[in-house]
Amino acid sequence: MRARTLAAVSAGAVLASLVAGVPARAERTEETAETSRAAPEGLAWGPCEDIAPVGDEALECATLTVPLARSADGARVNGLQDTVELALSRVPATGRAEHTMLVNPGGPGSAGRMWAAHTHRRMPAELREIYDVVSFDPRGVGASTPSITCDPGFFAPVRRDTVPADADAEAALRAGAEEYARACEKNTGPLLDHVRTEDTAHDMDAIRAALGEETIDYLGYSYGSYLGTVYSALYPDRVRALVLDSVVDPDKPWYESNLTQSRALERAADGFFDWVSRHDDAYGLGTDAGQVAEAYYSLRSDLAAAPAADTVGPTELEGAVIVVSYSGGTWPRVAEALSARINDGDDAPLVSLHEAYGDDADSDRGYGGYLAVQCTDARWPEDWSTWHDDAAALHADTPFMGWHNIWYNAPCATWGAESDDWFQVGDGYGEHPAYDGDALVVHATRDGATPVEGAYSLRDRLPGSALVIEEGGLTHGVSLTGNTCVDDVVTAYLRDGVLPARAGGERADVTCEGRPEPRPRTARTAPETMVERLGPVGLESPGKPGSYE
Repeated sequence: MRARTLAAVSAGAVLASLVAGVPARAERTEETAETSRAAPEGLAWGPCEDIAPVGDEALECATLTVPLARSADGARVNGLQDTVELALSRVPATGRAEHTMLVNPGGPGSAGRMWAAHTHRRMPAELREIYDVVSFDPRGVGASTPSITCDPGFFAPVRRDTVPADADAEAALRAGAEEYARACEKNTGPLLDHVRTEDTAHDMDAIRAALGEETIDYLGYSYGSYLGTVYSALYPDRVRALVLDSVVDPDKPWYESNLTQSRALERAADGFFDWVSRHDDAYGLGTDAGQVAEAYYSLRSDLAAAPAADTVGPTELEGAVIVVSYSGGTWPRVAEALSARINDGDDAPLVSLHEAYGDDADSDRGYGGYLAVQCTDARWPEDWSTWHDDAAALHADTPFMGWHNIWYNAPCATWGAESDDWFQVGDGYGEHPAYDGDALVVHATRDGATPVEGAYSLRDRLPGSALVIEEGGLTHGVSLTGNTCVDDVVTAYLRDGVLPARAGGERADVTCEGRPEPRPRTARTAPETMVERLGPVGLESPGKPGSYE
């Protein structure tokens, strides 16, 4: 499942009564603001030379060297001296730091360092004052080294149509996936054997230790939710507060998760088609969802015959428009681009959409990083007939991304590194007990990247958790993005270590009203949304985003 982290904002309802707090971390000794920002435990914080500034956030960068290979308990494997260098970033508290939060925006395969600044900036002043926020590029991606490198030329347009016309077309697509898997193995080397989610969780604890912290707070979006639950199972005594947003279903390993995701993406796309139809005066693509969908698929067929500007074929189209299943904030721009091409024959907005959201040569490291984790985190079908049969059934029901999602993950069928059993969150793993501490789970009901059913599954598996549901929420990633109801719960938990009271049965513990649907922009010169400025980040599967509005 590939999920960029497109977080939304929405309106608030009344906060539920708050009970059952987490023990607060011991207070730090008195220190000045200046000394509290000094480098602990040998981390040398300095200017971030390769990250663009975010507002006036005081972003600092450092590196941390960790073992390439570890045993199950996180210890260095004897005789193996190879290391990995992790790239870190930090925004210090504006006042006296009382807590440190580690942030992951999703993926896998997504660089994360920018999110220290974005997260700190979105926090209310009362949290900014007491929190150092730290983020990192997971091993193999971003500025961390060594790098995962596969084949940047794989993304050169125009790519093969993801919906195979016949057996020969399917064989060609399969051969391309196998070639990409071989390129990853050849060009990356031993690192591919050490990028399971457990490896990154062990890295997180090394970061905690280097920061000189007994415990950390954690905020993880999308795949970052799974990473957070694995970390909490491996290191249950090192967690003070755990916020898991837009969660991965703990009961569905990656192959099964991607099949389920395709159905959620379809539901979200149907919502987009319906919205466009209700604004036919702005877009002229049809007065009901079926007509809009027909216009979209007709365009897809036209692009297969004649790609827009020799750049956007059907696969590039899918890679760009998938953002509508991640964030309602992208709907106006996507609708404008479709309307311009379908009604006016204007390719430029469609090409611009592809450049903003689609894959290109720069996607290679993120895509390779995504595969490196997913292909080894769990076992995949060895018989291609299983993939084919599932794809054919999916396409019949979910033509929006059914085949596209299959091919995005197809390199896992012949991946060079060994896969292992899925780390079953909530059941414990080997010698590790199940995490029974407090956690706050947050999810929007209309999230297309991670189906909301997974949030209820995770609530069941974490008995100390509370679930906040954004009813009608359109966007993947909710916490600290403007929904007053959600943000008040998150803030109270982070500030005081207090969760909402757990409701009985299988229902949500807090339900917040989602933000209204977007409105068509009145002009092409209208201000861009945050999603459009930042672009989608943190891919987890075919052209899927993971960024913020």
